[in-house]
Amino acid sequence: MNTLLSAAAAAAPLAAGWSVHSLRMRRRIEGARRDPLTGLWTRAAFEERARKSLSKGQQRAVLVLDLNWFKQINDTHGHAAGDAVISATGRRLGAWAAGHHGVAGRLGGDEFAAITDVDGTTGTVTGNLSAKLLDLIHRLERPVCLEGRLIDVHVSVGVARCWRRPSDLSALLRLADEHMYRIKQEGGGFSIAPRYRSTPEFRTVNGRREGRRGTASGAEAAG
Repeated sequence: MNTLLSAAAAAAPLAAGWSVHSLRMRRRIEGARRDPLTGLWTRAAFEERARKSLSKGQQRAVLVLDLNWFKQINDTHGHAAGDAVISATGRRLGAWAAGHHGVAGRLGGDEFAAITDVDGTTGTVTGNLSAKLLDLIHRLERPVCLEGRLIDVHVSVGVARCWRRPSDLSALLRLADEHMYRIKQEGGGFSIAPRYRSTPEFRTVNGRREGRRGTASGAEAAG
């Protein structure tokens, strides 16, 4: 018995050491999947979690968000101001999504995405979702303070809803992106797609909506 106790006592520090090592490794792996500026999930990590959310078969809303006139913020106030706005937007979006049983990610640049639950029954879903989106825009459009300066923030949000399983996340993101683009052309706010549609409304260039960054006619980069 003494031998067993001695062996267990000797092994305990080693086991504790491996436990701490494993915890640190998990944190490093998770940290590598987080956007360093906003703390949100990177695109790949967000899409992984969004697909899991959709697989549950419950009502979900997929959001694509874009900052309006972001290039002007950089040109007028400097890139530090642009980083501050992106950072604040990410934190605010992440807190909003978490409060609605959702998840958020940064797609790149000033583009973000989120997936959240949709409350209510037939006839009340759109109203409840609109109230959530108004709350989101109210949070996101609070000015950002940097070195004593207040920087105005404006966003455009496109939303695609899903009620069925399985669901194509890429198609939902594309639909939400189209409605984000439409409302952005009108000056900002949010636009909810009336129904799920797998056929893109806008022409596709290099696999993305025409006008998006990375396409041949990516004028939207001026944002």
